[in-house]
Amino acid sequence: MKADYASLNRQLSGLLAEETDVLANTANFVGLLYSEIPRINWLGVYVLRGEQLVLGPFQGKPACVRIALGQGVCGTAADTLQTQRVDDVHTFEGHIVCDPDSKSELVVPMSIDGRLIGVLDIDSPAARRFTQDDQDGVESLCETYLRSVSEEIRRSGKFI
Repeated sequence: MKADYASLNRQLSGLLAEETDVLANTANFVGLLYSEIPRINWLGVYVLRGEQLVLGPFQGKPACVRIALGQGVCGTAADTLQTQRVDDVHTFEGHIVCDPDSKSELVVPMSIDGRLIGVLDIDSPAARRFTQDDQDGVESLCETYLRSVSEEIRRSGKFI
């Protein structure tokens, strides 16, 4: 079973269209993706706070609260500003084990006006779970989400 990212993007756009609260939109973004992307066991947002990523809204088991930039898959995505698609997290040097059941991971850095605000992290209990189609689809969903929150983040100067 594959995710229909085009349909999911339309659903996300509709869900976020009338709301400007960043926390509410982030919670709905995470909830929708977690319920609609198959074969995942964790999905959440880590928010940039200084030189660390701090746990934000998520679905799944309790998770690591703080991740240093450059450490683990999330910290690497944040540090390089490049999506990390890892087929086997146990072969990723410096992988941080929050849930030993997770075997593959997709992490998308999120930026507004060229400034990193956080990352979207998705874990799966299946090795090699994420394809290029998944990466493209999730990156597009992140763009839709960021459009919905960017004006409020610019206005307030903070993310969540």
